[in-house]
Amino acid sequence: MEMQQNLENYRMMTGVEEFQLVDREAKPHLESYSAGVKHYEADDFELAIKYFEQALREYFIEDMDCRALCEGPQRFEEYDYLVYKAGLYEAIAVGEYTKALECAKAYLLLHPDDDDVLDNVDYYKSLLDDSMDLESIEAREDLVMFVKRHKMESDLIKSAAEGLGFSYTEPNYWIRYGGRQDENRVPSGVNADEAEVHGLSMGKKTSPKTEQDLREGGPLLYENITFVYNSEQLNGTQRVLLDNVLSEEQCRELHSVASGIMLVGDGYRGKTSPHTPNEKFEGATVLKALKFGYEGRVPLKSARLFYDISEKARKIVESYFMLNSTLYFSYTHLVCRTALSGQQDRRNDLSHPIHADNCLLDPEANECWKEPPAYTFRDYSALLYMNDDFDGGEFIFTEMDAKTVTASIKPKCGRMVSFSSGGENPHGVKAVTRGQRCAVALWFTLDPLYRELERIQADEVIAVLDQEQQGKHELNINPKDEL
Repeated sequence: MEMQQNLENYRMMTGVEEFQLVDREAKPHLESYSAGVKHYEADDFELAIKYFEQALREYFIEDMDCRALCEGPQRFEEYDYLVYKAGLYEAIAVGEYTKALECAKAYLLLHPDDDDVLDNVDYYKSLLDDSMDLESIEAREDLVMFVKRHKMESDLIKSAAEGLGFSYTEPNYWIRYGGRQDENRVPSGVNADEAEVHGLSMGKKTSPKTEQDLREGGPLLYENITFVYNSEQLNGTQRVLLDNVLSEEQCRELHSVASGIMLVGDGYRGKTSPHTPNEKFEGATVLKALKFGYEGRVPLKSARLFYDISEKARKIVESYFMLNSTLYFSYTHLVCRTALSGQQDRRNDLSHPIHADNCLLDPEANECWKEPPAYTFRDYSALLYMNDDFDGGEFIFTEMDAKTVTASIKPKCGRMVSFSSGGENPHGVKAVTRGQRCAVALWFTLDPLYRELERIQADEVIAVLDQEQQGKHELNINPKDEL
């Protein structure tokens, strides 16, 4: 987000021409798409179609390359043109009703129950010549092949799963949790008020509310955990505050291992002070902790504690919010932020600006746009605090205006705050003005496609360690005697 804003600022500078700015990480299909949008905004629909079609061809090429090189779960930041809905407008604008019908039918391969597009199919048919065989007009061949390949791959995975004796549930890649459906995306510059044509409404997609979002109050699963506040007491939706999730001894042990494994800028793309120049940020992942423990650089027991307490937090969140499906880790991060001496006088900034975890907060519009580069696949978040020997650093919830504070939480050892990750829960962290504030930050997803890869690897490390430990017990070997 910061880099995108910088690019926009450079574009606005006097004397800067577009060709002078070169994006070294640009993907060809996104470049073609952007060109198509510009021609669309200039009402040059024929060129818009040309570039949108080129974007599709380039995307399918990149998709094949990605599959060939794939070594794990992939995350795509896709656009509507990949499912042809945006292309309908360009086809209509130049009277290409046959192509518009092909696009609509292609879109229905992915969203067969979309009422708007079903209505549009009937509308396009009414515009075509009565002498035409309307049933012979089929969905575009490229998407037919795309969906066919997907189904064949899915059938292969199901067959393999049955043969190996484990269950496999096919994820729905075309709903919001999969990150691929954004049926209301509008290209920049398009007038949303003028874009509604026969049920095809265009507009940014806000973070939706579901019935599941209203459920809470399930069992806390573990003894000694103290319930503090629920959503109503925290003046919001899908919020909970708990104490004694960690013991004082566990907090001390975690804090000790943190000092041995954290790196400055870890988890923040190497930035020492990603959110404020007045604090230093350090972090570490579960996999890194286990790696250091296995190598003997930190106590393995302490490294495993990081793994175990994060799993404990996941189970609590899944149970308390009464979720109907498994909650998976999306990202796990042990992070400490330290006040920099000599830079705390007259501070008026935040340690972490107000934001939402799965959408782009827009305080002026009082909305939260669920679109990339936001982590749209995140569903729930949790913060598990390790200490309180610092000044400032309160966690705050706000209204969507990012100004009106609805709840303020003072961190302390064993305290955990959890909440749904959408625009209903804007939050941030007040400035840490003295000392070091440490916490385990956890983000969860209901979509297995977006499971944290490092967590899967950490699970494998734990399985190996458990097998080794079991072998030692069976052989009656004292670990101290091994050397």
